[in-house]
This record gives sequence, C-alpha cells and structure tokens, in this order.
Amino acid sequence: MRAVIQRVSSASVTVESEITGEIGHGLLVLLGIHHDDGDTEIKWMAEKIRNLRIFDDSDGKMNLSLMDTGGAMLVVSQFTLYGDCRKGRRPGYSAAAPPEQANALYAKFVDTIKALGIETASGRFQAHMQVSLVNDGPVTLLLDSNKQF
Repeated sequence: MRAVIQRVSSASVTVESEITGEIGHGLLVLLGIHHDDGDTEIKWMAEKIRNLRIFDDSDGKMNLSLMDTGGAMLVVSQFTLYGDCRKGRRPGYSAAAPPEQANALYAKFVDTIKALGIETASGRFQAHMQVSLVNDGPVTLLLDSNKQF
C-alpha cells in the first residue's frame, strides 16, 4: 500500500461537477493498493497516518498528529501510485490491485480511518476526479507499507 500524504488547509474532490468529499484542516491522502495488500497493510497505514507528527505545535515545530489537532482526512484512491516507469514511455500498472480487490480494500481503509475517530471524506472509486487542495506548508510525505521509501 502506498500513500501520498499532504497537510492541507482545505481539500475537496469533485466527480461530474458534484463535490463527493471535502475537508478543512487536515490531511489529503492519495492511496494506492498493491495486489498483495490486505488487512495488515490497512491497519499499518491507517495507524501510521493517524499518528504522524506533522502539524505544528505552539513553538512552530512539527510535533502534533492529526488526532492531536482534531483534523479531518480526505482519502482518494489512486492506482497510479503503482505506475512503473522504468521501461519505455508508458507506465505499467501490474503491481496495482485489480479493481474489485482495490475497491474493497479502499473502502475498508476509509472505514478503518472512521473507526479511529477521524472525520473522513472520500472520492469515488474508479471515477475521473478533480482534486483541489491548499497544501499547508507545503508538507508532502510518501509512505509505503513495504517500506520501500
């Protein structure tokens, strides 16, 4: 499982002129599902993101987590995080989970985040989405459940 995490002042996702998810202060998470992912990766990723200390404390140091600040999370499925660009000019996506598996794990990840007490919004799986955000910092981090980076 891979995630691009952006600390935001606000973020939203729109599908066919309809806002399907919107948050204020918090995190935008672009989430890619690998074909070998399961419950272990969901739990690891959810806990890791929830507890990342990437929000400023009163001294201006990144020392607070999403839970500490009461922020929200917008989760958007993005299979292209598993795009392999090492050969040729067209990325290959063979490492990404097939749609049925990815959709189920994406939904389970969103439910896991909600169960952790985080206000959560999401995009629409397999839809063409427009994602808008105001990156706060900017702060952008990459996570991989296999710890490849």
